[in-house]
Amino acid sequence: MIDFSAIIWGYIYMVTIGIIAMTIYGMATRPNIVKKLILLSILSDTGNLIAVMLGVHSGVIKPPVFPGISFTNHEEVGSDVLKEFSKSAVDPIPQVLVVTAIVIGLAVLVFLGYVSLLLYQKYGTLDVRLLEKKIKGEAK
Repeated sequence: MIDFSAIIWGYIYMVTIGIIAMTIYGMATRPNIVKKLILLSILSDTGNLIAVMLGVHSGVIKPPVFPGISFTNHEEVGSDVLKEFSKSAVDPIPQVLVVTAIVIGLAVLVFLGYVSLLLYQKYGTLDVRLLEKKIKGEAK
């Protein structure tokens, strides 16, 4: 019997690794700063996707909500119930870290966008090759 779940997860991991490789290649070869910022955003989102995928146990798609406990019901629960729950729930720590990374990534992209806007206002270009020449005073 073919395990389609493993094939699908393997395909997802290979696609995300391919996206990371393409974005790093694009950031290294593209001279335009705006294109580099777009690729940085894609790389950040792909890293967040990998962090969320690492928090998923195999075959589990349930949120980490403990059954049987509410605000009014505070019964003590045995360790065997907690162990079973931890096996069947998605790990919330990577999800919290990804939310934090999204906020930090947005702030960094806004800052870099503002810096690139200032560079364009001062030098009239966003091409890193021309910027280097203009900063050194070799070109007009």
